[in-house]
Amino acid sequence: MTLQHLVEELGLAILVGGDGLDREVTGGYVGDLLSDVMAHSAPGQVWITIQGHLNVVAVATLRELAAVLLAGGRRPAEDMAAKAGQEGVVVLGSGLTAFELAGRVYQLLAG
Repeated sequence: MTLQHLVEELGLAILVGGDGLDREVTGGYVGDLLSDVMAHSAPGQVWITIQGHLNVVAVATLRELAAVLLAGGRRPAEDMAAKAGQEGVVVLGSGLTAFELAGRVYQLLAG
């Protein structure tokens, strides 16, 4: 599944990096503790989080994640959005909780 498909199916907002929606999604990872995401996420995953600060971009880049998905209506800080644009990190958003998003992403990937 591509990020574009995920955006369409879940009605996600494209907050940064709309030109990267052709990336393949291999899974998902949910977490707000950056060290945990660095240790356990895998390339191609969508990272569901409420964290919208600059360090998120560094982790997403390091782990080669498909996108960062901000839950609960969160928005990226200005410096995060600028850095994500520079680094080619796709940032998506949703008003749904991380729990709801994880379940829906899982259903789409497993289906």
